[in-house]
Amino acid sequence: MIRRTRVTTCKPQYCEDDDESMLDENPEDEFEDEDEWKPQEKKTKVSKNISASRQKTRAPKTEKAKVQRKTAVRRKKAAKGEETSVTQALENEPVEPLKNVKEERLSFALPNVEHSEREQVSDAPVKEEIGSPAKKISTPGKKRVTSKVSAKHEQKSAVGFSTEEPCCSSLSSAAKKEEQEEDFNFHESPLKKMKTSKCPEGKPVKFCKSRDKDNDLKMNWDLIQVLSEKTAVDPWVCGNVVTLFNEDNTIPFIVRYRKELINYMDADAVRDIQMHLEELRTIAKKVHTVIQTLKKEGVLTTDLQNSLLNCRTPDELDHVYAPYKKGSKQTKARRARELGLEPAALALLENPQDLNLHSYIKPDTPGCAALAEVEAGVQQILADIIAKDKDTINYIKGLCEMNYITIHSVLSKTALKEQKDENTTKQRDLDKFQLYADFKASIKTVQHHQILAINRGENLKILTVKVNIPDRVKNEFCRWCVNVRWRPKGYAREELFKILKDAVEDSYKRLIYPLLCRTYRSNLTSSAEKESIAMFVRNLRQLLLTSPVRGRCIMGVDPGYKHGCKLAIISPTSQILHTDVVYLHKQGKDREAEKIRHLLKLHNCYTVVIGNGSACRETEAFFAELIANQYFRPLDVVFCITNEAGASIYSVSPEATKEMPDLDPNLRSAVSIARRVQDPLAELVKIDPKHIGIGTYQHDVSQALLKAALASVVEECVSFVGVDINICSETLMRHVAGLNAGRAKNIIEWREKNGPFINREQLKKVKGVGPTSFQQCAGFIRINPENLRNTCSGSQPYGEATSTEESTSKASSKKSKAAASSSAPQFNPLDQTCIHPESYDTTVRFLLQIGGKLEDIGKPEMKFQVDCAIQQQGLEQFAQVLNTPTPTLQIIIDGLTQPQGFDIRQDFEKPVFKRGIVSMDDLTVGAVLTGRVENTALFGAFVDIGVGTSGLIHKKYITEAKLPQDKRRRSLALGPGERVEVRVLSVDPGRGRIGLDLLRVLK
Repeated sequence: MIRRTRVTTCKPQYCEDDDESMLDENPEDEFEDEDEWKPQEKKTKVSKNISASRQKTRAPKTEKAKVQRKTAVRRKKAAKGEETSVTQALENEPVEPLKNVKEERLSFALPNVEHSEREQVSDAPVKEEIGSPAKKISTPGKKRVTSKVSAKHEQKSAVGFSTEEPCCSSLSSAAKKEEQEEDFNFHESPLKKMKTSKCPEGKPVKFCKSRDKDNDLKMNWDLIQVLSEKTAVDPWVCGNVVTLFNEDNTIPFIVRYRKELINYMDADAVRDIQMHLEELRTIAKKVHTVIQTLKKEGVLTTDLQNSLLNCRTPDELDHVYAPYKKGSKQTKARRARELGLEPAALALLENPQDLNLHSYIKPDTPGCAALAEVEAGVQQILADIIAKDKDTINYIKGLCEMNYITIHSVLSKTALKEQKDENTTKQRDLDKFQLYADFKASIKTVQHHQILAINRGENLKILTVKVNIPDRVKNEFCRWCVNVRWRPKGYAREELFKILKDAVEDSYKRLIYPLLCRTYRSNLTSSAEKESIAMFVRNLRQLLLTSPVRGRCIMGVDPGYKHGCKLAIISPTSQILHTDVVYLHKQGKDREAEKIRHLLKLHNCYTVVIGNGSACRETEAFFAELIANQYFRPLDVVFCITNEAGASIYSVSPEATKEMPDLDPNLRSAVSIARRVQDPLAELVKIDPKHIGIGTYQHDVSQALLKAALASVVEECVSFVGVDINICSETLMRHVAGLNAGRAKNIIEWREKNGPFINREQLKKVKGVGPTSFQQCAGFIRINPENLRNTCSGSQPYGEATSTEESTSKASSKKSKAAASSSAPQFNPLDQTCIHPESYDTTVRFLLQIGGKLEDIGKPEMKFQVDCAIQQQGLEQFAQVLNTPTPTLQIIIDGLTQPQGFDIRQDFEKPVFKRGIVSMDDLTVGAVLTGRVENTALFGAFVDIGVGTSGLIHKKYITEAKLPQDKRRRSLALGPGERVEVRVLSVDPGRGRIGLDLLRVLK
């Protein structure tokens, strides 16, 4: 039998039902000289003389003396300050079984206490809350230390772990001092996930409590639950996303390196949660600001505060707060309350049989001078109470959900007057809204682009819009209010009952109906704006991730008539080789064609990129004719058309002036056009996304939301592609997750001052790049060894450093060189991959498991070793062995096996190069063509089929059956750059319109 130290907590009474759950696992109590405890048979009564019983159960004196001597030795060591834990002392001592020990429950020894006092202490109730530290009980001659183990033991009991059996674990784990764990420590794997039946992809462990930005914004609703309802995402995922955002994590970092915590959601879904989170926090901030304002004014009541804390939308907040706004007219209900009529209104509902309205008449007070005025005041108070009741509002909203609610737009009176005017400008504006001159649609089926168009017409005072709610909704609502929700609790006379009916009807007509209309309009507009912004985001992502055309010289052409066509030839590394201006649409075409041929042959350039601005068709025809006549032989010249939107704005921007100071702004646009095809991402990030020419209704949506969403998707694309820190521009670097304009500038300055970065760890030396910034950006920063060799000086290989101080002697020189070489930064092969530095240790252990080497990263040998190991053991099994989540291990495998210089954009669409053109007159209905999506809107997709005019695929022809599996998603599944096969449905040369039907999406 092994001796085990156990001490019970004081209980009110020792009885036969006491069990092991009364025991306390306080490791400090091991100083107590107590006997071993074993389960004992039930007794009818426990003797009160506990000390006497305890004396009988003690071990033989020799054993006791032995234990006391060892206890004294331990106390002396503790007094000397030795760092020897009690656990180690107990584990190392030889333990002999105690003999002749009677099985008895243990109790605290209370020396120097009389028997009556001991009974009093034993009977005193001890109440300990879950999570509170164990109570401190002092004994003479012994220093007792409070421990948190008891609290931890009780917390485990609270969450469902059994405490019936004594703990069998060693005391070493309990004696260790608890330290607060930090989230996302480098060189440690992310928190693992727990498998659940409801979440097949895994539910992660919740984070440790971190700083909560919502502590001061408490509402009557739970933020996580409301966020889950709005986004249709599991609450545990929403909770983790909120925690990640509270820890200043960026969307690219979350989506790539914390997949298991967000249930493998994509960036759009996380961004949607972020938008709703900001909306809810904004509402909470406004509510608490209003509460503080009303409290200062002295008009805040408990009911008003609860009504404010129940608000979830801006409309609900405005509805509650409107009567108390400064500068607004005082409401009828508020004036009636100031006259002292609120008790009468409440009495009508609670105790109508005793209500006498005549007692409230005050002849000298306006508003209470007559019975009719008193009745009107009571009615207005009741109407206000009804309109602000949460259950009443929920009921009327439920009724509307079951009925056919429509939105109806007609021409306004102002527009009708202008329609008779002969002003062509106003008439042209009216013609744009002819579709909505008498438009009616259900609020459940109306399209997003229709809502935005109606809102635009209303803002221009061309349309008048209203929401139609059937009369049966009003009738049913009034019946329910009078007979159910607001039915008086006693007998109400006929005149009082009439006041209640009138109050219900007045509340609906004057307060509730306008609230419903505002709510529906606000919800429709918000939904349309979010969908329009989502369309912008998808289009911009598709455009930024267009596959680059590398390894060739490119001639960019900015077409024009009067001022000529601007030319710019750039090298494969985007350096400007030559700029010029040619006049292709005037006399002397042959001379200009000869100049172009000379330039193309001189720079071995066979790719021409033409902007789609004015004179584009004529310039395209010029090059097509020369190519058809084999004018550029032996060069096989091809050309493509690219979108030049924003090139003119960029050419006069400060960034373009700084980058190309000696170049004419007209020639800068030609350089930008060429670079858009060579590296679309690096060039397009220099331009405001709103000027790139994607999406529709950009001026009809919230500009703040649009700007934030587009900036977020630019950051996402730049981060996922990755940047080589030694060659990328400052403009591109500022869009990496975790960096900004200031940090990017500091990185460039550090690079110019100290030379190229040898490894990622050197980023920590840059001013402004702290632990959080480094964590967010490190995984998206690359250090390409080839570029590193090119940027390093020939005399100094990378990975070594030279001393800048001159030594006076050879010995001191050798010492300084040795010290410099020992502290020199070394190149880490993992820095060229997508593997995050926090996973480097796991990567090294994985390579040891499969027998791989860091030098083989990206080589076929490494891919072969990894594939064989995964086939034999399995990905999940490897993840368990390495104690890391499966998504993290997959990132490690991808980083090890992807070839050097891997670019995720290589799988995206490339520009379509051609040698000839066709015109709109050559089109026939039924013809099957291939084209490239130029832009997408809420109502369809515009496709360039090579005739100079884009055709429209209406959204009704974009069905799931025609789309590949990976393209089936919300709204339109097409984006700029995708190649499609279409059939011509209609051709209208007069209006310049081509109707198309989608056949399939080409790979």
